[in-house]
Amino acid sequence: MPFNVPIFLTWLRIVLIPLVVGVYYLPTTWLSSVEMNWVACGVFVLAALTDWFDGFLARRWNQTSAFGAFLDPVADKLMVAAALLMLLQMGRINALVALIIIGREITISALREWMAQIGASRSVAVHQLGKIKTAAQMVAIPLLLFNGTVVWNGWRFDSRFWGTWLIYVAAVLTLWSMLYYLRRAWPQIRERGAGEM
Repeated sequence: MPFNVPIFLTWLRIVLIPLVVGVYYLPTTWLSSVEMNWVACGVFVLAALTDWFDGFLARRWNQTSAFGAFLDPVADKLMVAAALLMLLQMGRINALVALIIIGREITISALREWMAQIGASRSVAVHQLGKIKTAAQMVAIPLLLFNGTVVWNGWRFDSRFWGTWLIYVAAVLTLWSMLYYLRRAWPQIRERGAGEM
């Protein structure tokens, strides 16, 4: 197993996932609910930054590897799923939204694995639509974890409102991107399916 700075950052992201969840199980004598939100939001943002930096550094330092390419999306999906499940438990997101986002990740991961096995992985390579969906998620989730209002110089920012709005946008983009990838893979699905009937 190769080990370098980008892979270290990916492992760090995986290690940070239990902290986002675990902070909400601390006694209220240790942290108030507002402080729990601050910590969970901060840890998630830190984890999201490692996602950007590991890819950037891997390309810049030419340290890409097959193991890193496998581990990076696994870390991303675990991080998003863990945060969504906590938000669902706290009543900050709709169950349907969580189901759409997590279900899409499982579906497309399985599709990509199958397409790679038949030598057609380029058909379901990462598309700009998927990147926009990820960006919407990565902004919406910390806003919902923060779950508060910031007032500064007479300016008011409600993270609950904007986080909820963005997570619905992310859910729509999630469905859209899933349909895009399935449409790209459909010729292979139809051909292989017909061949196995």
